[in-house]
Amino acid sequence: MKKLDFKKNNILELRQNAHLSQSKLAKELGTSQANVSRWEKGIIEPSVLECWKIADFFGVSIDIVCGREEY
Repeated sequence: MKKLDFKKNNILELRQNAHLSQSKLAKELGTSQANVSRWEKGIIEPSVLECWKIADFFGVSIDIVCGREEY
């Protein structure tokens, strides 16, 4: 089976473009600032539910949140 190559997510860029701190975004999403930091650094991946929340909050698709460029 071919190993999937995930590109970095776009959470940092989305957050910065909205002029939000990690703490403010975390509060809006119902998570911790530490989780937002880990997502942005690629240490952990947000769950599907978290991706939906992020996408809905920023008004973008989940593909944009996750950095998916090809199908």
